[in-house]
Amino acid sequence: MEPLSEEERQKIITGSPVGTWALMIIVSLSMVAAWLFIYYGVFIPRGAIQ
Repeated sequence: MEPLSEEERQKIITGSPVGTWALMIIVSLSMVAAWLFIYYGVFIPRGAIQ
């Protein structure tokens, strides 16, 4: 593996973390979906919230 050039290094440093944002969105949406499932699928049918 050859070392990065200064131009490539600068591009990496100044680039936005697209993968991190995508992963954060996926995790956040799955947590909201799980919360909604627990709230509407478990708590409300059992009458825990009045």
